Amino acid sequence: MHDIRQTDPELAQLWQNFMDKDVTNRNIMPTNTRYLTVLAAHIATGSVNQYKNILTQALDKGVSPLEVKETLYQSIPYAGMAKVYDFILVTNEVMLERGIKLPLEPQSTTNPQNRLDKGLKVQSHIFGADNIANMRASAPKELKHIQDYLSANCFGDYYTRGTLDIPTRELITLAVLISLGGADPQVKAHVGANLNVGNSREMLIELVTQLLPYIGYPRSLNAIAAINEIAKE
Repeated sequence: MHDIRQTDPELAQLWQNFMDKDVTNRNIMPTNTRYLTVLAAHIATGSVNQYKNILTQALDKGVSPLEVKETLYQSIPYAGMAKVYDFILVTNEVMLERGIKLPLEPQSTTNPQNRLDKGLKVQSHIFGADNIANMRASAPKELKHIQDYLSANCFGDYYTRGTLDIPTRELITLAVLISLGGADPQVKAHVGANLNVGNSREMLIELVTQLLPYIGYPRSLNAIAAINEIAKE
């Protein structure tokens, strides 16, 4: 694996100083949660090589293979399978090299018959039953199927899975949306969703802080603006 400490020593030192002395030194997030959200950010930015480095660190620090896999799966409805697929392959490669038997234990809690109902239930829990009912009722006829996809697929297929709780899934979702860029309305919506499920303003600011070195200042400042608008002090 290419090592920038050998080819770009000054940059490597600048980066290490920033990460160790500034960013991770002030982290208030649980270690596992930090790693999962940073992995999600790398998925959103398409950074496969750096993702592999972070994944190795995460597994070494005790993040479970199931937590990693559920982070990948949670990213799919937001970043899209076209972007996530390569990360699934890289993750499988790393896990197999470490002797982790695949596939992992199943985590799905829905089936084709109940995924819409269960998805609506968790969607309503996160965003409010009235808000979801009004959104579905006001959707134009030609877009009704998109609302069903959102409820059954995004929430029914993914949010109802095991291993990760809803607050952690919402932090991962927000990490993906912030890191994608260009999704400001969705960032604001999921800032509100995070607050609804118990993630504090302080936690959301910390999320942006931990992502900033990887996604840059513009996207980070846009995310802070959304937090300031929705999660007022």
